[in-house]
Amino acid sequence: MLRLPGHADYLLLRDLVADPLVHRFLGPRPNDPTTDMFSRSLRAAGSWQLYGYGLFLAFEREGGRFVGQLGVFHSMRGFGKGMDDVVEAGWIVAREHWGKGYAQEGMRAALDWFGRTHDTKRIACMIERGNVASVTLAQRLSFVRYDEHPLDDGALVDLFERISR
Repeated sequence: MLRLPGHADYLLLRDLVADPLVHRFLGPRPNDPTTDMFSRSLRAAGSWQLYGYGLFLAFEREGGRFVGQLGVFHSMRGFGKGMDDVVEAGWIVAREHWGKGYAQEGMRAALDWFGRTHDTKRIACMIERGNVASVTLAQRLSFVRYDEHPLDDGALVDLFERISR
């Protein structure tokens, strides 16, 4: 089940990324995870407010357990290469839900909804090198690698795009 985020959901996200394996490909750990997730939640809410789309929170249909955050949002990465002022896809799934197909199911639903409600042809995403599961998911969702970019923290990310006709 997908739902729009609420004001206290930053706490769910904080706990989600507290797992070192979940956070592994999300960049450097912030000094204060609570304020970091609060700021990220405000940015996500701003995407909904300003652009009419954003990230959803995903929950299991049966039992309602929190699965993660996924969807599309408006991004300004600041390094060009097709990643500024763009619709960007992203997903973060709790480790106990890895391998269950939830990310693919949720992203397909989010992308289908986005395609029906918005007239944007291109969606981008960036995935840190070594994140094989996310690359596999991106490819299953019809994203194609088009470039790479070194981040300030030394990580190398592959840039993907999905273009609908």
